[in-house]
Amino acid sequence: MTAPHDCAELERHIQELQEQLLQAQKLSTIGTLASSMTHEFNNILTTIINYAKLGLRHKDNATREKALDKILNAGQRASKITTGMLSYARRGSDRREPTDLIGLAREVLVLVEKDLKIHRVRLQTNFDSQPVVAEVNASQVQQVLLNLIVNARQAMEAGGQITVSVRAAGDGLTGEIAVRDTGRGIPAETLRKIFDPYFTTKTADAQGQGGTGLGLSLAREVIEAHHGRIRVESTVGQGTTFILKLPLLKHKTAPAADAPRPWGEGQAPVVQKAG
Repeated sequence: MTAPHDCAELERHIQELQEQLLQAQKLSTIGTLASSMTHEFNNILTTIINYAKLGLRHKDNATREKALDKILNAGQRASKITTGMLSYARRGSDRREPTDLIGLAREVLVLVEKDLKIHRVRLQTNFDSQPVVAEVNASQVQQVLLNLIVNARQAMEAGGQITVSVRAAGDGLTGEIAVRDTGRGIPAETLRKIFDPYFTTKTADAQGQGGTGLGLSLAREVIEAHHGRIRVESTVGQGTTFILKLPLLKHKTAPAADAPRPWGEGQAPVVQKAG
C-alpha cells in the first residue's frame, strides 16, 4: 500500500513533468514560426532602412515627416511582435487573472499573421463587440490557441481560410473561442483518438517539429484545469472547428435571438464521414 507522502510526491513529480511538457511545446511552436518571424523582421528592417535613406536624401519637411512616420510604424510593429513572443515564450506561473479573451486572441494573431500569409492562408476574425472576460492563466490559454491555429494552417497545404471567433455564449456564463479551418478534415475513426496522449497523424520533420501527439492532449488538460471544455467538429473535405469553452467571471445578457452565430450554434451536429 502506497504511503500518503509517496502519493503526494508522485503527484508533485507528475505536475513538474507536465509543466516541462508545456514549456517544450512552447519552444516547439516558436520553432515552427521562426522562419516566418525572421522573414517579417527582415521586411521591417528593410522598411526602416529605406525610409531612413529617403529622409536623409530629401530635406523638405513633408518627405521627412512621411519617412519618420513609416519608421515609427515599423518600429512599433517590431516591438509588438517581440513583446508578444517574449510573453509567450516566458515560463508562466500558475496565477490566473481576469482576462479579456478577445484581447488574448488578438495577441496570438500578431504572432501568426505573417506565417499564415506565407502559406497562403486567409485570416478572418469574428469577435463580440464587448469584452469576454474569464479568469485564466493567459499564457496557457494562448499556448492552446496558438497550437490550434498552427495545426489548422498545417491542415491546408494548398492554402485556405482560418476563422478565429470569440464570443460569450447565449447563457452569458461561458466564453467561447473557436478556430475553424477549411482544410482536409478529420475522419471519424481518427477524431475519436485525437485527444489521446501520443496519438498523432503528423510526421515529424527534419527539425523534429510536429508528430509528438502531445499538443491536443495537453490542450485538453489545460482547458479542463480551467473548468472548461474543448470540442471538435469535422467533416472530411470541408474542414475542422475546435471550440474552447471557458467559464466567464460574471453573467452577461444573452444576445438577441437573431444575433450572428459564427460557427453554427443551433444547427444540426456535424456528421463525420470518412472519405
